Amino acid sequence: MAQAPYPLSHSLWAATAAPAPETTALQGSAQADVLVVGGGYAGLSTALHLAERGTDTLLLEAREIGFGGSGRNGGQVIPGLKYDPDDLIRMFGADCGERLLRFAGSTADTVFDLIERHGMDVPRARAGWIQGAHTEEALRVAHGRAGQWARLGVAARPLDRAQVTALTGTDRYLGGWLDPRAGAIQPLSYVRGLARATLAAGVRIHTGTPVTGLQRDGGRWVATTAHGGRVVAQRVVMCTNAYGMGLWPGLQQSIIDANTFQVATQPLPEEVQATILPQGQVCSDTRNLLLYFRLDHQGRLLMGGRGPFREPRGPQDWAHLERVLTKLFPQAAGMPFEYRWCGRVAVTRDYLPHLHEPEPGLLIDIGCQGRGVGLQTAMGRALAAYTAGDGPDALPVPLTPIKGFPLYPLRRVYVNAVVSWYRLNDGGV
Repeated sequence: MAQAPYPLSHSLWAATAAPAPETTALQGSAQADVLVVGGGYAGLSTALHLAERGTDTLLLEAREIGFGGSGRNGGQVIPGLKYDPDDLIRMFGADCGERLLRFAGSTADTVFDLIERHGMDVPRARAGWIQGAHTEEALRVAHGRAGQWARLGVAARPLDRAQVTALTGTDRYLGGWLDPRAGAIQPLSYVRGLARATLAAGVRIHTGTPVTGLQRDGGRWVATTAHGGRVVAQRVVMCTNAYGMGLWPGLQQSIIDANTFQVATQPLPEEVQATILPQGQVCSDTRNLLLYFRLDHQGRLLMGGRGPFREPRGPQDWAHLERVLTKLFPQAAGMPFEYRWCGRVAVTRDYLPHLHEPEPGLLIDIGCQGRGVGLQTAMGRALAAYTAGDGPDALPVPLTPIKGFPLYPLRRVYVNAVVSWYRLNDGGV
């Protein structure tokens, strides 16, 4: 039997977030034009944008707002996708590729604009993202990536070793590039702020209400819940990502639900804070098993990366990140670690977001690839537009059939093998 997800309450974000809005479980039955399943960034953004179009919308969340990846991530708001602009044009063609590029390039804007427009209580900073290169080949790719975005009008710039060292406070990278569009947020405060805005727009949100079944009944959809309730809706938008994928056949097998682990120190002394990311950027690197780090709004140093595929058993499952942190930043050595937490991300076969419409009136969004804050917020706006009738061009990627990973029951075996291979080839910090 699968282990329960590691408690959200063990995280830095739960300890420092703005209060959640008051919500209750669904009692009895309800009707709506659109039912949204999942109370994370994508689901709430979809519901909010539908409500702003005048659509009667109801949202069901199995646990609490932000229980899944939206409340467990590193709070880095990075635009773009895993692929570079030239790659996306080659993959999708000029028209679709350029539409996807416009979407991907604007995802961080969508987040910060929503925070400002709705006056959300969300600690945030927007000083950019540094991608540190750990090999000469990775440096070449990073500089090329900066050049491609610069040709599209982004003030991206390549960085040499001295510049990356000065901006990050560690000398372990050979260089990299800077994307000024990116930033940082308190991610649980943000998803709770989205929930408040969504409620204010008139959406009915019910937490603690797991959906256990979806079936089509004539021209309508009927969702059954674990507590015996029913919701009847004309359309359903499913936004559960790495949580709750068993709701529709084949969806679970279409992703790898990798676990990402994070640690946070106690607030650093001011003289140490001044030596680490002194201009306020966030950072991740070019390793296959990438590391990502930042300072939070209270001066804690956060470090994130891969951990065991299984749910953690104790503090030893974060020990590798604690060792890495002190290697990258010896000036922070000896600082106690105050929080350890983890959460799952949905990784697709091609590292792109996937949209599925397996039956009329059922739209499924899955795949965040570790950039879910901006990607899924912006995706919600697109899903709302499509659901409201704007047509396929409202979507950033085409609708595709659900396709599973080969040998899915063995995924833990081959994921662990790939992780070991990547760790060997990435080299030490």
